[in-house]
Amino acid sequence: MIWYDKPINEAFRLLRTSRQGLTQEEYEILIAKHGENKLKENKQTPILKRLLQQLSDFMVVTLIAAAFISFFISMLKEQGDFAEPCIILIIVLINATLGVIQEVKAEKAIQALKKMSAPHAKVRRDGKVITVECEQIVIGDILILNTGDYIPADARIIECTAFKTEESSLTGESQPQEKHCDVIDGNVPIADWKNIIFATTLVVAGHAEAVVTATGMNTEVGKIADMLISTVASQTPLQVKLAKLGKNLGIGTLAICAVIFAISFIKQLPIFDMFMTSVSLAVAAIPEGLPAIVTVVLAIGVIRMSAKNAIIRKLPAVETLGSATIICSDKTGTLTQNKIKVIKTECDKNKNAIALAAICCNGNDPTERAIMEKAGIISEYR
Repeated sequence: MIWYDKPINEAFRLLRTSRQGLTQEEYEILIAKHGENKLKENKQTPILKRLLQQLSDFMVVTLIAAAFISFFISMLKEQGDFAEPCIILIIVLINATLGVIQEVKAEKAIQALKKMSAPHAKVRRDGKVITVECEQIVIGDILILNTGDYIPADARIIECTAFKTEESSLTGESQPQEKHCDVIDGNVPIADWKNIIFATTLVVAGHAEAVVTATGMNTEVGKIADMLISTVASQTPLQVKLAKLGKNLGIGTLAICAVIFAISFIKQLPIFDMFMTSVSLAVAAIPEGLPAIVTVVLAIGVIRMSAKNAIIRKLPAVETLGSATIICSDKTGTLTQNKIKVIKTECDKNKNAIALAAICCNGNDPTERAIMEKAGIISEYR
């Protein structure tokens, strides 16, 4: 539903709420009906499937096949040598296990970070302003927003003062957007929804109250997330080259083995001996240590990055990160809160100096607001 063209009273009626917010009973009904306010994530891949994915490479499959053939032939011999097939299988399993362990460890670390950094929001329920986790926001909640706050859901502004939001990640607007609570007529693009605020954006100035109109995957950013989930992951250049190398080596080796086998058949040489020669050639031609070496090298990169507080979920991502020269990121809301804070003051033992500085401040300016908060006199001197 479009909300920018709805008067505030009509929005309240449609959402079955009021300026006093939802009651606890209404909240419990809505959270049970619509679920938590969070974006859908890809389902966790089972350990067995992860292991099979690690073993799906053409070169690895060829090695496994050669190992089993060698193992079978060794069983037919009276004094068979089982060392070679066992070593090949051990190397392949170590390679696959390393990849699975690294993925699981990285995902656990990312989940732990998400729990640590779970943002909170202020809402009015039963006429009282309370702080809740953003996941507990439901449609009809009344958000209380101030400078530096994270916006947890899409909402229709019901009142505001000098209110601006930073929404470049969603609308592409590079400058903070001024917002208001007036009705907007006509069919306008999302960037011109000046009475609507969006989930995951930030308040950069002012104060506002807004009624939540959409949560989770129904928000504008949720629609984008839904499209991203359906995209197919592409391989890195290293993965493409290794896959091509493995395929070429495998095909070439099988072709040579076929030629040797054909020659032995034409010359009526012992089939069993020539078969063993072909298997030995296949094992020798394929660099079984290459996957393990690549995994170890990438794992070393992961360890070095973790020492710098960077978490790598998948080993091949190290290559992508290593190819980057400059990384541009919006740190506000992730590394910082876009909120200035005064930690220490030097007033020459004059206790009134900070109070006098606060009195001269305009509360809407982030720097001056920080001084006022340090003084602890916002309500007394505003």
